[in-house]
Amino acid sequence: MDVHRSAVMNIFEAKQRLEIPLFQRQYVWNEENQWLPLWEDIERKFSESLEGNNDTPNHFLGAMVLDQKQTPTGHVIVRQVIDGQQRLTTLQIFLSAFRDFCREVDCTEIAAEVEQSLFNKGMMANKDVDQFKVWPTKLDRQQFTDVISAGTREELLKRYPTTRRKYARKPDPKPRMVEAYFYFFDLLKDFFLGEEDTPPLAADFPISDRLEHCLQVLKSALLVVVIDLDRDDDPQVIFETLNARGQPLLPADLIRNYIFLRARRENLDTDDMYERHWSQFDSEFWREEIKQGRLNRPRSDIFIQHLLSSRQARDVPIKHLYVEYRHWSESIEASLPVADELKLLSAQGQNYRRLLEPEEDDPVAPLAQFIRTFEVSTLYPLVLAFFEANPNDDEWKRLAATLESYIIRRAICDLTTKNYNKVFLGALRRLRKTGFSADNLYEDLKAQTGESSLWPDDGRFREGWMRTQVYRPLGSRRLVHILGKLDGRYGSSKSEQLKFSEQPTVEHIMPQSWVKNWPLASGEKGMDPIELMLADDDDQRAKETRHRSNFINRIGNLTILSQALNAAESNLAWGEKRPKLLAHSLLPLNLQLGQLEHWDEDSIEKRARELFEHAKGVWAR
Repeated sequence: MDVHRSAVMNIFEAKQRLEIPLFQRQYVWNEENQWLPLWEDIERKFSESLEGNNDTPNHFLGAMVLDQKQTPTGHVIVRQVIDGQQRLTTLQIFLSAFRDFCREVDCTEIAAEVEQSLFNKGMMANKDVDQFKVWPTKLDRQQFTDVISAGTREELLKRYPTTRRKYARKPDPKPRMVEAYFYFFDLLKDFFLGEEDTPPLAADFPISDRLEHCLQVLKSALLVVVIDLDRDDDPQVIFETLNARGQPLLPADLIRNYIFLRARRENLDTDDMYERHWSQFDSEFWREEIKQGRLNRPRSDIFIQHLLSSRQARDVPIKHLYVEYRHWSESIEASLPVADELKLLSAQGQNYRRLLEPEEDDPVAPLAQFIRTFEVSTLYPLVLAFFEANPNDDEWKRLAATLESYIIRRAICDLTTKNYNKVFLGALRRLRKTGFSADNLYEDLKAQTGESSLWPDDGRFREGWMRTQVYRPLGSRRLVHILGKLDGRYGSSKSEQLKFSEQPTVEHIMPQSWVKNWPLASGEKGMDPIELMLADDDDQRAKETRHRSNFINRIGNLTILSQALNAAESNLAWGEKRPKLLAHSLLPLNLQLGQLEHWDEDSIEKRARELFEHAKGVWAR
């Protein structure tokens, strides 16, 4: 066999047809497990190139095995795809979406360049088949040829219009390859044109220049390993060997071997270095798998990813961690002696563990707990960089207050979290120049603009506080944190500090299932969901029901209770719930409620205003 690496686009340059054998399965890739990870890889390389960050390793998208097939004279050369058919097919779909987006923004020359990777040109014995660079299994051919040959998004939508069954929340699914095309097209559109108030990357440059730049990335920076079989190679044996399920080495194992091989070459005391600096990483703690995004990863992988991001102020893909680590060690930190490199890993590993398992009196504990509660792991690279600056206790406190205010204000205003990695890595880059201090971070975040990064001022914060239905997007753990902080504002310095033996829960004062026990202001009973669906638009009872339902999940209607008390409260009417609150809850936050004879939409609005006066101080900007 012949094994070589090749740029993605090079595979499709030759005049050949890559044929998926009939015995191969149909196209099965989906958004969560394959399309999104592929796009994240491509987007990262696009972003690095547009930012001028070309000192990064090429990215390998995987391997594919090809077997030569005898082809009659005059026909296009055919090669069978033994392994990698899903990846090849998806890349063709992506290129089709890229071509059509280029056409939509009038970059026709770039679109024509991309199209050369989708169609064979020149003489062909059977043009209907031979013109396609990839030829799927029979059941997939119609949708594949439509995706490749439609030529525009609008034309493909005509062939596969959006349909929806009556009362269905989502449209009927389209064929999988068609869904993939629309998925990639929409992502490309957001990347190159921006979203809402967020401009695209390198917006100062014409879109034609940016598209041309990214086309060159596809031609050079995104690679695959191609295995060409010889006549004597058994395709099935090769396939089974490549897909055998052994126990792979962790990236931490490879990195350990890489470091200590270098240490031995320098005649260092590797036994002493191992015991003092590395042995901690061989414990079960670091090998335990925890959820990271869509997949489970060993803790050691996640730590090394955060450390590399912290040192380079860029997003580091976890799928190719060892390659990224070697590139960092040999190119970025080339002047760092191997002993110092190992000390850095050891020290930051201990710091990262402090964030995961902080002692109660550790000055980083409040920030560590907040990061876990709000699941903002994108903060870890920035916080690891602060560890290197050795902040004192007061600095940690101010740092935590700044980050908590920024994130909670955005959460209450229902602003996106999807760009937090870029926001915090951008801050990290700038702080490497200005210095790592809470004041500098405060000024940096305060200067952010655009929906994806701004820090809401009091006016925007108040609007979100009063109107956002926070219960579902934030969830119980985050709201317990927010309401617990507010509860502390109601007590005095002489108030007893209450501690729950178990995590409290969020309680809706007016319950989510309010219709049975909570009549409307008119005295009538509210409508259930089916009645609402069938009601006329001008039905007054329906209007009142919808109006009330808009208040149920707002923060003014939420409090915290012990789990036992919450279960007992259930859906009781206010006349029964109020005395139980007074009898059993010691939280100052709840004692205020005992003064109210009625609980309705006006009460919820009033309580939200009162809570906000505390909130803007707790999470000051």
